[in-house]
Amino acid sequence: MTFSQFIAALISPLGAAVLLGILALAALLRDYERLGLWIGSIAIAWLWIWSTPAASLALSTYVESQYPVVPISSLPSAAAIVVLGGSVRPPETPDAPVDLGGGADRVWHAARLYKAGKAPLIVLCGGSDPGFSVMSEAQAMQVFLRDLGVPDQAVLLEEESRNTRQNAQYAARLLHERGLRRVLLVTSALHMERARLEFESEGLEVIAAPTDRQAGAPPRIPWRYLPDTDSLSASARALKELVGQWVVRMSPGHRLVRPD
Repeated sequence: MTFSQFIAALISPLGAAVLLGILALAALLRDYERLGLWIGSIAIAWLWIWSTPAASLALSTYVESQYPVVPISSLPSAAAIVVLGGSVRPPETPDAPVDLGGGADRVWHAARLYKAGKAPLIVLCGGSDPGFSVMSEAQAMQVFLRDLGVPDQAVLLEEESRNTRQNAQYAARLLHERGLRRVLLVTSALHMERARLEFESEGLEVIAAPTDRQAGAPPRIPWRYLPDTDSLSASARALKELVGQWVVRMSPGHRLVRPD
């Protein structure tokens, strides 16, 4: 587990509530009754807030608003389209189909950009665990692109990465080897800011091409203030992205290289 993953897990609604619950129990066992009740109340309130559609959608909207919708026709051309993983699940057996996830919009959006003539090359990022799948995530995305009419010769696979940091490192290496620097970066709107920071730190000129928006209009009152598991999950994802952005900006190992 990386430092950013640890921090994200710690401040996530569920992680923080569990931690506070343990502290509350410890306080009660030591006869600090008022302190235990106070900490326990905070744990319940924290979990309740981030489990409501109202809070979850507000947070997701804030993160996604950094990258508003941009029509494909308004995007400039680039040397390559880079698509980040997390959109499909590779098959576990040779005869099983590729499993499209909630982020499969990324691959579809890349195909639309390619067919609009925005770049002659698509770089697909994503490795795999050979113990659980018969191909990398990049290969699985290529299968989807092939079905969408994108020829294999227009696709470059990056099959080593397992996270956003590695996506940037390994994709940048492939691009620099070919003298390519300007890219259209395709990922979910929620993930775009962290991804952009990582790719720019590798000396690439990044044009954001976000897709897969998750935030929307909240349900009617009182349902927007009633907890549900989908809202809890969405809050955790948004908080993870905010933590990830902070870690990238603050890490001494990162040097933000702005385009000339």
